[in-house]
Amino acid sequence: MVGVPEPHSGWTFITSHARVLAAIADKPNVRIRDIAAHCRLTERAVQRIISDLEQDGYLSHTREGRANTYRIEPDKVLRHPAEAGLPVASLLSLLVQDESHRGKASGPIMADASSTHH
Repeated sequence: MVGVPEPHSGWTFITSHARVLAAIADKPNVRIRDIAAHCRLTERAVQRIISDLEQDGYLSHTREGRANTYRIEPDKVLRHPAEAGLPVASLLSLLVQDESHRGKASGPIMADASSTHH
């Protein structure tokens, strides 16, 4: 995974749920520990977020040995009425960028959102 970003204080535009989802979109077999470090969350908070996303059908996982591989449901629409009809894939297209931009700026985990379409 990309290096851990600097700590941040104050409010942000992106929720922890969106950050966790973007980390999983970048690497479907990412470890909870790595998501937590990248998103500046506790492992327990990441586990709760993943549980939320799974319970509402945005995410599923399969166990492969000691690791989980996650699958995002790209066509599932976002929950808030203001985003009515907007699918998860659209959100991820705003949060991720292609590999050519990776490493140019220290920021969120970046990837091609098309990797979420299985």
